[in-house]
Amino acid sequence: QVQLVESGGGLVQAGGSLRLSCAASGRTFSTYAMGWFRQAPGKEREFVARVRWSGGSTYYADPVKGRFTISRDNAKNVMYLQMNSLKPEDTAVYYCAAARADLGMLLFATTGYDYWGQGTQVTVSS
Repeated sequence: QVQLVESGGGLVQAGGSLRLSCAASGRTFSTYAMGWFRQAPGKEREFVARVRWSGGSTYYADPVKGRFTISRDNAKNVMYLQMNSLKPEDTAVYYCAAARADLGMLLFATTGYDYWGQGTQVTVSS
């Protein structure tokens, strides 16, 4: 089992920045990749970004490319999402997730992940 706890959400004005953290505990050595997803009211949970836990490849959804940066600190078992130039449409609950295996394109979808955090609210005011 892997436990995930997000933090760092809050209320920010458009154009501002936030950094989300996801602390992982438990069997983190079994993690292949970790990702961030978000869910706005009335919408489905959508992919934001992901990173291989061992380092290297990062991927981003088109709406956040150039504004968001995903990173991880293996020594601390923490993943981050630096969010800059925030827009009102970025308002959502943000979730971190962990995947045990390389499932290819499924890692761009919720079905590719085995463990989820409880979510942290990000609200961007105009």
